[in-house]
Amino acid sequence: MNMKIHDNILTTIGNTPLVRLNKITKEISATVLAKVETFNPGNSIKDRMALKMVEDAEKAGLLKPGGTIIEGTSGNTGMGLAIAAIIKGYKCIFTTTDKQSKEKVDALRAFGAEVIVCPTNVDPEDPRSYYSVSSRLVAETPNSWKANQYDNLSNSQAHYESTGPELWEQTEGKITHLVVGVGTGGTICGTGRYLKEKNPNIKIFGIDTYGSVFTKLKETGEFDKNEIYPYITEGIGEDFVPENVKMEMIDHFEKVTDRDAAIYTRKIVRDEGIFVGNSAGAAIAGLLQMKDKFKKDDVVVVIFHDHGTRYLGKMFNDDWMRERGFLIEKKPTAGDLLRGKDLQLLSVEADEPVLNAIDKMRNHNIDQMPVFEKGKPVGTITDARLFDAILEDADVRTQAVSVVMGPALPVLGLDATLDEVCARLGNGSPAVLVEQLHGYGIITKQDIIGKLK
Repeated sequence: MNMKIHDNILTTIGNTPLVRLNKITKEISATVLAKVETFNPGNSIKDRMALKMVEDAEKAGLLKPGGTIIEGTSGNTGMGLAIAAIIKGYKCIFTTTDKQSKEKVDALRAFGAEVIVCPTNVDPEDPRSYYSVSSRLVAETPNSWKANQYDNLSNSQAHYESTGPELWEQTEGKITHLVVGVGTGGTICGTGRYLKEKNPNIKIFGIDTYGSVFTKLKETGEFDKNEIYPYITEGIGEDFVPENVKMEMIDHFEKVTDRDAAIYTRKIVRDEGIFVGNSAGAAIAGLLQMKDKFKKDDVVVVIFHDHGTRYLGKMFNDDWMRERGFLIEKKPTAGDLLRGKDLQLLSVEADEPVLNAIDKMRNHNIDQMPVFEKGKPVGTITDARLFDAILEDADVRTQAVSVVMGPALPVLGLDATLDEVCARLGNGSPAVLVEQLHGYGIITKQDIIGKLK
């Protein structure tokens, strides 16, 4: 019997599943598939290139036994390097930016790495930037090697050798489009190079963010520093052009806002049950913006780079989303407030005797009731009004309800907002009527309290 055992965790990298997306991409007529890279041991696609960079550095004599791996990382590459370092016996020092999630930094430290957090809002050349600090550390640390994922072409080569062939095989060569968030450029350009060699008609679409230089550079050939400003989206976009970014390999860039990237990060897990990170949210938002570019018979693959657990304090935190104005909180309408209530509205006709109204209110334990005439609300009868009327004249019980009724309740439509309902109730009315397709519903203050508890 042959046992199926991996010699160590590094041999589990790659061969991640391709999963059909159903609900979140229902607006797109094409087949949309997600390459779910969270199945890698470090829970991201960066494991592929991290291992390749380490192995190539070993072969070139750049990384020697007992050495220290140094890298500027947003977290995921660092995780891949840290895993490789543990298995191969290296130390790690990583620099990162203060915009990265705390979970990413804590994860790197859990793997024994030293992590130095640097400011985001500085130029790459600034000595405080995480690029510059990592370069300084290499000069100061004996027997060290900087992975330099941005300019190290082993990055894109890893995807040429693994991600590209996997996608070609998994789709049986039917892939027509690849959609990838672009940061270092390794994933999109390495995978894209392999796929275009197989079929030059395959389109490679890069997802960019506002505050990054990629889109304008692709469209105009101009590196415009005015395009650069701080942004929230993690893992994509740059304020410089890495060596791994080969513009001729990318057919189109699509920019996505921080807000849309954050919203769709949450929506992927709600719609598809796939717990992925911020760059996946950006990729899906960009994919939907480009929906007119896809035809029914197309096979579109979108890369889901990393795992949602790295964003629990950010995109998956309601307070964080709310502080940035990203959280869409839909307030209930009058129709929403009526849902689940007894559909039968208790009422009384204007020409009925007051005794009938008293009996209905007693039997149903209510203190108010609308009065109708020919199907339209004309008044309201309340226990307070009845009490006063009977004290004044006991015989009023045999008279018509119209004699003792008060003003009619306000009438709103089903789409009236919660604010509109509250405004009417706060104006002294005991309730409001809601006009429906067949008759009326009623909303009281207690209904709103119960809905918002």
